[in-house]
Amino acid sequence: MSTNPFRPTMLSRRGMSRALGALGLAAACLTGAGPSFAQTAVRFTLDWRFEGPAALFLMAQEKGYFKAEGLDVTIDTGNGSREAIPRVASGTYDAGFGDVNSLIRFRDENPSVDLKAVMMVYDRPPFSIVGRKSRGISADVKSLEGKKFGAPAADAAFAQWPIFKTVNKLDDSKMRMENVGFPVREPMLASGEVDAVFGFANSSYINLKSRGVPVDDIVTLLMSDYGVELYGNVVMVSPKFAAEKPEAVRGLLRAITKGVRDTVADPELGGKLVIQRNDVAKLEVEVERLKMTIAQNVMTPAVKADGFGGIDKARWERALDQIGLTFTFKDKAKAGAAFDDSYLPPVAERKF
Repeated sequence: MSTNPFRPTMLSRRGMSRALGALGLAAACLTGAGPSFAQTAVRFTLDWRFEGPAALFLMAQEKGYFKAEGLDVTIDTGNGSREAIPRVASGTYDAGFGDVNSLIRFRDENPSVDLKAVMMVYDRPPFSIVGRKSRGISADVKSLEGKKFGAPAADAAFAQWPIFKTVNKLDDSKMRMENVGFPVREPMLASGEVDAVFGFANSSYINLKSRGVPVDDIVTLLMSDYGVELYGNVVMVSPKFAAEKPEAVRGLLRAITKGVRDTVADPELGGKLVIQRNDVAKLEVEVERLKMTIAQNVMTPAVKADGFGGIDKARWERALDQIGLTFTFKDKAKAGAAFDDSYLPPVAERKF
């Protein structure tokens, strides 16, 4: 019985099937049709320059955690933790890092914009008043009365002054608040033009030290040590991004969580990632700034006990009450619904 040489055998049919499958997979890779190969572009704004704390996000980029989640993340610098909010709210950025207290006020003033925080990064805010012993400032809050302050109008720490003075029963009638720019804030304190400044501890303290002010002359009053129960900076996502790409939001937070874990474990590498993007930064300064941020703001006792990224609801309500000391809510409940924990990884993945 003759055999047709052109008739495919069972083996050759299987081979052809496999070849066709491989071609289809290759086509999917090239076109981005396969979900595991799709790269979602994400624009992310920081709150400030590429300094120590930025490593919390740069690490995820360096280690490929964003890419592993199918995300192509671009990280840009910012001009203050309050400015990040309109950047994300407008959709100019898909996500960003900014002050949650300013976000709550923004929601009250713009009720039609459902901008929300999805991850708490600074469990304790870095809001502080930084002064000099040689200018009469001490750890006693009463030493602030009658002094002159450098107070940038856009500064998130200065925005909390009404809360701080109320809970500490301070009389500010004789205090002088001078609106200064961020770049001259620490130089003015270093030169003695002001007695103290409002700012983030991880910025003002480190900047003063790097300008040669003796460490034993620097006094840092962290507002969280003086009755201010506010939370700090959060990751927020634009309403459009959250609605259209919820899985991308979850992937973003998974990647950031891993990046924060690695930064806590290796702040020296974090500092190196910062100076790669900031040619005027000094490695030892940014590593110290990062370590200070991790110790004071990120890895707090509450975070060590309960995990990174979430909030305590009872404390959140107390914080809302304190924010209410600074202005009158139009709709406190709606403004206060500013945190959504549904995108966070499981708690077990957020304990490190």
